Amino acid sequence: MDNKKVRVRFAPSPTGGLHLGGVRTVLFNYLFAKQHKGDFILRIEDTDQTRYVPGAEEYINETLRWCGLSPDESPAVGGPYAPYRQSERKPLYRQYAEQLVLSGHAYYAFDTPEELESMRERLKTPENPQPQYNHKIREKMRNSFSLSEAEVKELLANNTPHVIRIKMPADQEMTFTDMIRGEVTFNTGQVDDKVLLKADGMPTYHLAVVVDDYLMKITHAFRGEEWLPSAPVHILLWKYLGWEADMPQWAHLPLILKPDGNGKLSKRDGDRLGFPVYAMNWTDPRSNEFTKGFRELGFLPEAFINMLAMLGWNDGTEQEIFSLEELVNKFSIDRVHKAGAKFDYEKAKWFNHQYLHHKDNESLARLFAPVLEEKGVKAAPEYVATVAGLVKERCYFVNEIWDHGFFFFEAPAAYDEAAVKPKWNADKAAFFAAWAEKLDDVSAFTAPELEASFKALAAEKNIKMGELQLPFRIMLTGGKFGPPVFDIAATIGLTETRTRIAKGVAAFNS
Repeated sequence: MDNKKVRVRFAPSPTGGLHLGGVRTVLFNYLFAKQHKGDFILRIEDTDQTRYVPGAEEYINETLRWCGLSPDESPAVGGPYAPYRQSERKPLYRQYAEQLVLSGHAYYAFDTPEELESMRERLKTPENPQPQYNHKIREKMRNSFSLSEAEVKELLANNTPHVIRIKMPADQEMTFTDMIRGEVTFNTGQVDDKVLLKADGMPTYHLAVVVDDYLMKITHAFRGEEWLPSAPVHILLWKYLGWEADMPQWAHLPLILKPDGNGKLSKRDGDRLGFPVYAMNWTDPRSNEFTKGFRELGFLPEAFINMLAMLGWNDGTEQEIFSLEELVNKFSIDRVHKAGAKFDYEKAKWFNHQYLHHKDNESLARLFAPVLEEKGVKAAPEYVATVAGLVKERCYFVNEIWDHGFFFFEAPAAYDEAAVKPKWNADKAAFFAAWAEKLDDVSAFTAPELEASFKALAAEKNIKMGELQLPFRIMLTGGKFGPPVFDIAATIGLTETRTRIAKGVAAFNS
């Protein structure tokens, strides 16, 4: 394995939106591959056609594009081991399932759905509420063990619907080394005889993942810890097919947990607690159910990726902000935690705030442009960039530039008069009238020059600056908020500043 080129894969089923746990699996695959100068493969595991959802594969591709985690090989990109969509590889799998039957490691099962249901009902007990099709009952069912060779041949010749199941050993201890968890041991007697090939000729995940990993020369398999119980089946398949020497190294990633740490984070938890768990917006075409995503909420892809990297991994230091390039350089599988990682939405927002705050103003202006377009506001890109620079420190998301800076684009429709009127008087009204006239004399309409002019007139009129700045702010913004008041005035310009002063004075005098 050490001499082989590293090849890893992300192999999702196209059944819906992509959970943030799935994107983290992509990320860890990608980081490992790039660090070792290897290949990252996207393989679509669509063998279960009953669960296939139109648009889901396109959604997965778009998510990876948005995150900047482009595969080296995929259905869209192609590659030397195409096709990368399992439904297009269907003819490949039966030969391996039949090979397992011939070697005695798998068998034909002709049980109907009704017979299977009858078995489950008949054998159900309080201690065993979901009886499994395993070594204890296989000989009592309609399969190669309970039927004669002649009966089996006749059923096959008549194209009788059947599946092929793996024959799990009755009581065998199996141990393998997980890159994250160390040695993991299972007893095969606790695992049922999984279906490998379905009645429609499609492989199940168990057979397809082993065959495809072998044929695509996958060297390392990263997947969620919920797949640990399936590991004995997969390891035996590698052995039974004669490929044990080529079996990839396994790494079962920790779960992403609910904020309280009590169980795996689900879409239902996000709906209940008010945050997304999908990478992007997703509308299920079957139910029309809408699920919000991180992208549309305003998360920057680089912040989203950084946040995911820290869910179950760190580099051993206090550093929390990493570019993708830094993650590639510093990622190591031995720093991935065994325990689940609690998802903290406030922390996720913090990551986005950090990236937004340090993003250049021109980029923010481009990202904010769709918000302005939606509101019917036209503004020069340079102006929008200036506004973004003034308010971004207060923003967690790009669309909040509007919330914190709407007054740069439209004059206030109302004023917080209660904050001004108790201390408003004729002297203050006269000050603003006079200062509005003097604005023509300011050498440059900049924040420092405006503040100097404002201070000078306040001193001349013997009025404290503090008593004047709040009314001025409310004239410009409508309330007690916004960036430094002279920056606001300098940005909206002479004419607009003078207009807002006049309107504000009239409102406070009324």
